[in-house]
Amino acid sequence: MKTTANVNPVPRAGTAAWRIVAAFAGGLGFGFGLWLSGMTDPRKVQGFLDLAGRWDPTLLFVLGGAVGVALVGFAAVLQRQRPLLDDRFHLPTKADIDAPLLIGAAIFGVGWALAGYCPGPAIASLAIGSPEPWIFVAAMAAGSFIADRLP
Repeated sequence: MKTTANVNPVPRAGTAAWRIVAAFAGGLGFGFGLWLSGMTDPRKVQGFLDLAGRWDPTLLFVLGGAVGVALVGFAAVLQRQRPLLDDRFHLPTKADIDAPLLIGAAIFGVGWALAGYCPGPAIASLAIGSPEPWIFVAAMAAGSFIADRLP
């Protein structure tokens, strides 16, 4: 009897170590970019979000650069049959704009405006030694823990 090949083969030997290296390098680059762009400074972020006061538009360049890099990167990567370090791409399949999405986006936006941090810059800011990002990350972890246990 003829057998068929496994459609989701196990990634090649040594891939787990390369995943860790790639994740570390990507995170380090991302954190450095956040620091370099000023995204780790809550006052800079709050100045960008203060449309009615002393608005600081400089983070528009950060947003534009990030969108540009993402567009080019996704276009290049998605031309491949599969990622380098996994057996398949893990892309979102849900396209609905529903109440949980809108409520979550609103909570995220209000939290970002009040604290001046979102998850990436907050984690990158842990390296500066100030207590504020530590408080934010602890609250974020607690919120994630609670949200995972909600029905």
